[in-house]
Amino acid sequence: MISPFKRLNRRKILSCLLLAALPLASHADDAPLFVPQWLGAQYTFVDQNQSRVHSPYSGPLSLSPNGSTARSHTFGGYFGVQLPAHLQFYLDVEMFKGEGVSNATGLAGLTNGDIIRSGVANLGKGPYIARSYLRWTVPLGDETQAVERGQDQLPGNEATKHIEVKVGLMAVNDDFDKNRYANSTRTQFMNWSLWNNTTWDFAADTRGYTYGVMLGWIMNGWSLRYGIYRMPYEANGQRLISSLSESNGQQIELTLQPNPDGWALRFLGFDNKGNMGIYQQAIDIAEATGQAPDIHADDAPGRHKFGFGINGELPVADNGDTGFFMRTGWNDGHTESFIFTEVDRLLSGGFQLSGVHWDRPDDRLGVGIAIDGLSRIHADYLQMGGDGFLLGDGTLRYGPEQIAEVYYNIAVIHHLTISPDLQFIRNPGYNRDRGPARFAGLRAHVEF
Repeated sequence: MISPFKRLNRRKILSCLLLAALPLASHADDAPLFVPQWLGAQYTFVDQNQSRVHSPYSGPLSLSPNGSTARSHTFGGYFGVQLPAHLQFYLDVEMFKGEGVSNATGLAGLTNGDIIRSGVANLGKGPYIARSYLRWTVPLGDETQAVERGQDQLPGNEATKHIEVKVGLMAVNDDFDKNRYANSTRTQFMNWSLWNNTTWDFAADTRGYTYGVMLGWIMNGWSLRYGIYRMPYEANGQRLISSLSESNGQQIELTLQPNPDGWALRFLGFDNKGNMGIYQQAIDIAEATGQAPDIHADDAPGRHKFGFGINGELPVADNGDTGFFMRTGWNDGHTESFIFTEVDRLLSGGFQLSGVHWDRPDDRLGVGIAIDGLSRIHADYLQMGGDGFLLGDGTLRYGPEQIAEVYYNIAVIHHLTISPDLQFIRNPGYNRDRGPARFAGLRAHVEF
């Protein structure tokens, strides 16, 4: 599934879109056919400091015992084109600079979601195409609803009941595991285990994107989505396997939401097929050779990793701006953690409180906790000195990684928010011999 847009000169694509879209920015609601629309742009800056960590020993991927300070910058421009026959085309261009604390290693629940693994791989720091896909909708009735201009969302009216198809380069978590109160690392929680289900090892390259197909059946009160996507060749790898029959990531999600502004429950299941290792086999080889286990050396095609997740949100006041959220997740923990992070068990939850209660209606306070866990065999692998792609202390005295985060999102002016953020993590990297770790951050986000 190689997109034809990859063959075009990316600078020319971006230049043409900018020239066409900027004059129309004030008239985006017209959404004329064939004319690129500028849908938005964003810049996010994160400055984060990690405290010193109790550390009787360290490995190649440990959280730095001496503390760490890091800054990250992300930039994005988002475009769309309305086409005939309910077709739309979207193109997003992004750029990442900077890094995460401790080089974004040593934790399962990393503390800055905006680095999305770019901090642990030697990727270029120039602009890149993040999304490039076609979206097609098939109305299933006459009832429509208004759709406002937004990232990857052209303005206009759309059938309330419809079939939706997406084909091309996209982010899998744009369509699955969404949550009103814990979904955006740029305005809500920053810890990976709070804005996503970290047991869900969804298909993606190192930056978080992949080629695939998403099918959605959207009705009043419920929806059902299925997606199949290309997997990377190696753990945390940028290069994707082209053959879906050889390697793929599949997920299906049922969402129940009787009232569009009311409670929601989402039930997610996934199955990955790829070139992955098996922890027990890596341990067996290590015991036979007298060396530390190496899951990467055991990689073989056609292996499966599967799991499920439940995601809930409950608005309670302030037109839904105050409410609770929860997630729980499980994966088999038998096959190598390959793409997102190293978590086999998850329980997380918390709440968002609107600033309307202290005369700051656009401000938000968020409090969340998460408990990450490993399967027994995954913990044994790390205890014997094995490394994953984020974890490796040289040994391990296992304990669940326990995370708490508090943020306050301040609406400074229209389009600009500033967010102080505090995080506390016990047993970083599941190691009771290390930590606790404390993180203080400041996030600035501009969005148009």
